[in-house]
Order: sequence, then structure tokens, then C-alpha cells
Amino acid sequence: MAKARSWLDGSNALRLALAAGLLLAAVLWLRWRAAPIVDLVAPATGDAAEVVYATGVVEPSLWAKVVALARKRITEICDCEGKEVVKGEVLARLDDAEERALLAELDARRATIADDVARSEKLVQRDVVSRVTLDEKRTQLSEINARIIAVKDRILDLELRAPMTGVVLRKDGEVGEVAGIGTEDTLFWVGQPRPLEVEAEVNEEDIAKVKVGQAALLRHEGQDGALPAKVQEITPKGNPTTKTFRVTLSLPDDTPLMIGMSVEANIVVKEAKGALLVPAEAIRDGAVFSVENGRLVRVPVEAGIRGNRMVEIVTGLKPGTLIVAEPTPSMVAGERVRVRDEPGAAQARTP
Repeated sequence: MAKARSWLDGSNALRLALAAGLLLAAVLWLRWRAAPIVDLVAPATGDAAEVVYATGVVEPSLWAKVVALARKRITEICDCEGKEVVKGEVLARLDDAEERALLAELDARRATIADDVARSEKLVQRDVVSRVTLDEKRTQLSEINARIIAVKDRILDLELRAPMTGVVLRKDGEVGEVAGIGTEDTLFWVGQPRPLEVEAEVNEEDIAKVKVGQAALLRHEGQDGALPAKVQEITPKGNPTTKTFRVTLSLPDDTPLMIGMSVEANIVVKEAKGALLVPAEAIRDGAVFSVENGRLVRVPVEAGIRGNRMVEIVTGLKPGTLIVAEPTPSMVAGERVRVRDEPGAAQARTP
């Protein structure tokens, strides 16, 4: 009886130990299953660049607008779009009938006053009239001569001439139309087709990073890939209304861009070759997380150039170290995690 009771007690103890072991394993398994799942990523090696974004329009380096000085109807206009012209060549004439009628009237009055001056000079010599009368006549003649010069200048202003030697880049106007005098009423654009430049607008918070001589990459919807440019000039005064500064980007002579095209520009203000790069989402509060023995390890890092997707790591991270791709705000060092796709192989997802 004693032996049977002893065997039964040992059997019960074994069952209890087995049950306790199974319970502990279940608890550990549940805790493991409850740990958050993370993806690991390997830092990449490549070139990093910090850029300043800008937008602009392609323009000739040498060019000028031709705008009417008076709101008049166009009576003549050249067929010269795309053709070469020389400085001073007449491009268009506006209606000057009113001015020429006034000039004819003034010429007639001038002739009359000139005759009066000649008669008064003879009468003064004979002491028939006073010298004061002669001086008044001469003053009238000077006044009418000044008015004639002013009217002739107005007539010349109605002849729109090329302001420089170059090519008529664009013509807006036809005979019979009324020429405007506003900034948007340009009749001709005259300039040199080459070299070209981009007048770009840079936000005032970024302008301090931009320096003359920096490289820039241009993008246009009609062109494949980026096109080169270089910062040529920075306007000292910004626009307080738009909060932007004007930056001139020079283009090479073989650029496929054409005058008037709008482009987006990335001005390279800082560049690093062969940099260690990690996804921007992997950095939180100045550190990244690696995983050792199933637990998070916080690795402080110093970030350098920041792009939209990738960030340069200057110090703190060794090449080849696998890090958590997107740590959540609640993750802390020492927390247990599971790596996705374990136990196959914790394969790094290269960014």
C-alpha cells in the first residue's frame, strides 16, 4: 500500500510540473505574440544633397520689352517675329494724325510770329516801336518753337523702334488694334536667343543658404531627367509681398529649354559623397533602434543632410547595422519586439 501511494504521489507531482511547464510556455508564447512586429532595414551608401526649391521662367540674358507710350491705334507693324533687327529700326507706327494736325497749326503760327519779330526788329531800328515789344515777340517765338519740338517728340514716340540689336522673340499686335500702355501690353520682345537664364523665386527662409556659383538641377514636364544650371546672381532685396527673393540661374548654350518655359529648380546647397543613408522615418528623437536578442537597443546618431526620403548619418551608426525601419512613438529601449519573417532569416530591407 505504501509503495502504491508513493507511486501515485510521484505521478501527481510529474503531472503538476508538466502542467506548470506548459502554462509557463503558454505565457511566454503569449508574451512573444503580444510583442510588436518590426521591419529591419540596412543603411544604404550613396550621395546625399541638401537642396533649396525654387520656381522660375526661362528668359534671355539680354532682352527688352517694347511698349507704347500712348494709347493709340496701330497703323503699321512689321512682319518681323523671329527675325533679326538692328537698334533703332522701326517696328510699328501708331496713329499720329492728331499730333501732325497740331504740328501744322503750330508751324503756321510760328511763321506768323517770325514775321512779326522781323518787322519789329526793323521798327526798333527806326525807333517806331519799343524794344519791350520786340522782346515780347521774341518770347512768343521761343515758346512756339518749344511747343513744336514737344509735338515732334510725341510723333517720334508713336514710332516704336527696336531698343537693341537682336531678334524679335515675340510680337503681339496687328494693324487696327489699340496699343495699351500697361505692363501687360507689351507689343514686342527683342533680345538675343542665347545665352538663356532662369529668373527663379526662392522663399525668404531659404535664401541664406543660396550662394553664387552653386549648381542647380532644373525640371520641366516636357523634358526627361534633370537639366543643369548654375546660380549666377542673387537680388539683394526681396519681395515683402510674396516673401521671396529673385535668383538668376545661368543655362548652358546647349540647353533644350526655350524662352518662356516655366521650370522647377533644386539648388544644391550642400552635398556629401558616399554617405551613410537611412530612411527619414527610422530616426526618432535623435536616435535609431536596433534589435538584439529580441529587444530594442537605442542608438544615438548625428544626422547630416536631410532629404524627403533619406537622411545622412554622420556619426553613431556602423555600416551594416540593421535598424528598425519605422519605430512608433511608444517604443522604448529594452522593449521586446518581433522581427517580421522570423524565424526564417531577419532579412534586411534595403531602402
